[in-house]
Amino acid sequence: MKQHFLIPLTCGLAFASTAVAQTRAVTGRVTDASGTGLPGVTVLERGTTNGTSTDANGGFSLSVQPGATLVLSSIGFETQNVVLGDRTSLPVTLKSNATELGEAVVVGYGSQTKSEVTGSVTQLSSKDVQNVPTVSFEQAIQGRTPGVQINQTSGKLGAGVQIRVRGSSSVTASNQPLYVIDGIPVTSQDVGSDTEPLNPLADLNPNDIESITILKDAASSAIYGSRASNGVVLVTTKQGRQGQTKVNLGYYVGTSETTRRRKFLNAEQYKALFTVAAENEGYDAREEFEGNGLDYDSPYDQSWSDEPFRKGKVSQYDLNVSGGDAKTRFYLSTTFNDQTGIIIGNRYRRGSARINLDHSITEKLRVGLNLSLTRSVNDRTPNDNAFSNPVQLNALPPLQPKIDPATGQLNQNTLYYNNLLDLEKGSNRAGTYRSFSNVNLNYKPIKDLTLRTEAGADFLNLNENIYRAAGTQDGGNTGYGYSNQVQVINYTTNNTATYLKTIGEDHSIEALAGFSFQRSDAQETSAEGRGFPNPEFTRVASAAIKTAGSGSVRDGFSFVSYFARVNYGFQGKYLISGSVRRDGSSRFGANNRYGTFGAGSVGWIISEEAFLKDNTILNLLKLRASYGLTGNAEIGNFASRNLYGALAYADQAGIVPSTVVGNPNLSWENTAQTDIGLEFGFFDNRISGEVDVYEKKTSELLLSRPLSYSNGYTSVTENVGSLRNRGLEVSLNTRNLDGEFKWSTNFNVSFNRNKVTSLAAPIQSQYLGSVREGQPIGVFYGRKYAGVDPENGDALYYAADGSTTSNAATAALQIVGDPNPKYTGGITNNLSFKGVDLSVLGQFVYGNDIYNAAGLYQSVNGDYFDNQTVDQLNYWTPDNRNTNVPQPRLYAGNGTQVSSRWVTGGSFFRVKNVTLGYNLPQDLVKKGSIASVRVYVSAQNLFTLTNYDGYDPEVNTAAFGAANYLIGHDFYTPPLAKTFLAGINVGF
Repeated sequence: MKQHFLIPLTCGLAFASTAVAQTRAVTGRVTDASGTGLPGVTVLERGTTNGTSTDANGGFSLSVQPGATLVLSSIGFETQNVVLGDRTSLPVTLKSNATELGEAVVVGYGSQTKSEVTGSVTQLSSKDVQNVPTVSFEQAIQGRTPGVQINQTSGKLGAGVQIRVRGSSSVTASNQPLYVIDGIPVTSQDVGSDTEPLNPLADLNPNDIESITILKDAASSAIYGSRASNGVVLVTTKQGRQGQTKVNLGYYVGTSETTRRRKFLNAEQYKALFTVAAENEGYDAREEFEGNGLDYDSPYDQSWSDEPFRKGKVSQYDLNVSGGDAKTRFYLSTTFNDQTGIIIGNRYRRGSARINLDHSITEKLRVGLNLSLTRSVNDRTPNDNAFSNPVQLNALPPLQPKIDPATGQLNQNTLYYNNLLDLEKGSNRAGTYRSFSNVNLNYKPIKDLTLRTEAGADFLNLNENIYRAAGTQDGGNTGYGYSNQVQVINYTTNNTATYLKTIGEDHSIEALAGFSFQRSDAQETSAEGRGFPNPEFTRVASAAIKTAGSGSVRDGFSFVSYFARVNYGFQGKYLISGSVRRDGSSRFGANNRYGTFGAGSVGWIISEEAFLKDNTILNLLKLRASYGLTGNAEIGNFASRNLYGALAYADQAGIVPSTVVGNPNLSWENTAQTDIGLEFGFFDNRISGEVDVYEKKTSELLLSRPLSYSNGYTSVTENVGSLRNRGLEVSLNTRNLDGEFKWSTNFNVSFNRNKVTSLAAPIQSQYLGSVREGQPIGVFYGRKYAGVDPENGDALYYAADGSTTSNAATAALQIVGDPNPKYTGGITNNLSFKGVDLSVLGQFVYGNDIYNAAGLYQSVNGDYFDNQTVDQLNYWTPDNRNTNVPQPRLYAGNGTQVSSRWVTGGSFFRVKNVTLGYNLPQDLVKKGSIASVRVYVSAQNLFTLTNYDGYDPEVNTAAFGAANYLIGHDFYTPPLAKTFLAGINVGF
């Protein structure tokens, strides 16, 4: 097979080497309207990938073909096409333009200018993600992307991030978007063994990112077919450009603390509340305290709720070098990031290196290589539902000290497990090796036709090691060890032919045809043991007894795809685009192995019409519309098949069928989406923006239907049910001041309404999350809390007829909240004056509810001896009848039913990031042979306005599973970190 590949490649190289065109050097200088040189302007030979960028004074040099046209573009300026003719030197002046219609936008398998795009696309540049202290780039773009809701879920370092593009499109299949890095789909689902997911995309260095493009509607995303229903995130890494070699050094250091902490009872308050609770039920308080191991006369006042948290630290070093000449361009980078989390025991370190090379073998043949290697180490904290989760320390009574006075060691005689022992006598470490690689070949056999072949791989190797010494909860008397190794190799090949032709002055055509193949193979091996000689031996190999072991030889999937796209433009103002993709997947049944997905769109740049051409008020008015079909294939790899596993009985080997029935008719979820968008610009584009309305209808939902246990099987996955998302997105950009003092604002807001339109049967969790026909996904369903009976202090619930009852068993089950927000958005203000710049990003979420599932234990008016939040002191008494806190009754269950009692509004406004920077004057830095120096200070999650009474409104525990409908649940989930840092960037 390798020989068959090399033969045509060798022939192609030989043929291309005979077709070298003669080139000549061109020099020039690019300035703005005032004559100031513009650095970093992209200078590209039209119809090729041959280009460079201007130096600090706006100068450039480039070797081009005779008769070439140069395309000059820069963010904030109009793109210019300059016909070179016989000139070898030329000055160019760029005009300011906030709409950036000539800006290149990365789309599936290629790029387009913004004016040509007829789909709904949001693109962010490297300036939006650099110098932001985040482990993963998703955190850096929060609040900047209309139609995209990003939730960090918790304050744990390296934790999974939840992203929703235009709402949830599935009930039980994944709702995460497809991630494509440099053209290669990558592994974005957690592969670890813990119930709380890691974030695989934290292995990508944010400083290596050139742009992030989010494809939101079917017109833009259908080229990815069966995996595009949840949107597509295209990440492009930085490339070297022809010109002077540039070296950039960066360093920042900072500290972190919790955004918020909850207040719990001190010793005096605790003793008073539980004494009343015991006496209200006729108990002797001292006896009940002592019966639960509590000293009624304890002299201690331990603040257990502060023990899970600490001051965090963060630092990062990074270096990158880029440059090249007409033949070879390069980008090299390396970075090391070290974060000590705000949660005790949590630390994340990441070191990475990248090399991106691009070499022109001839004028027609070009080869590229992108290669990265990352090593990350995450010292993890247990999941929210584990007694070893440090945040659960807040349940311990303040009467019990942290240190046992008799031994001087950590107290092991607490009401619940003192999980500080896990940190002292154990470890939980996840180490990852990750490589994103891509090699590509571009060949232009004739004018206007480009052939591209690329092969890419995403290699992920995860090692998880957990050790708990003797004396810990899991370690017992002899110690416990667990080791798990996962290897995932995800590789893809893409082969495309692109024809780009301009006919006369009126017609432009781009046609793309391609073939793609992807395969992912995973292997997992785990072992656990007990009986360790001493705490110095922590690996399973040292265990006296190997208690368990498992391994999967192979668990994977494959896709084979054919796709095509045609874009047509007439007179630069009438646009038509269509795409189609046919996917085959190993995940689906033999009767439905292939699916076809397509989309069409149109665009009209109204401002190019004669009646608006010379308008001095309206500069841009573009109308676009699209319709298309996409799919969702993110389910288990073998849901369509009947599986068998090995089972030993009496030392004899045997096999047993899986309890899940295979379904040969299983197929994709299908999402049909309609989008209408309007782009506009006024007053020399001082005001610009976009408005989109859309509707997404998902049918053939992938759902697991339970079966009767009498037949030996528990469930089968089928295509049943449907849902709908409707929404509105608004993005507005303004240049408020445009002189020496500059001030610009970006505002975006998104409205989405989700509704399950068809469902075979309701899905209900043991908490409040549910899926019900006619309601949004995840709607809270249960008993509705009605407050307190002012006559006797009983907790009340609403009955079906609207009356109230103190008997929770007779209360009606009903909708009690909705975790889906009514709208989300963000606002960014950028200000600059001379060398000083200030950026302020605010993020907001409105109209969602949060269910604090831990309220059943920590805010339940003294039902048991868990420490309580201070609001429980406002309990009912004959003198305090107007309250929502029932009378304290020890063990009596007064108000302890799962209900809306702990459902509160989750709306918030958060100052997500503030960065103040200063660029040292050029005449000062040049004295040291330095091109630029920028120093800055930054704050992340600076402050939050919210009525939510929990730790943090931007949370969603994964402790109860990863089901899409378990959203808006908080269960001892740690808050996000508030981070302050200072940094410096030096360019040479």
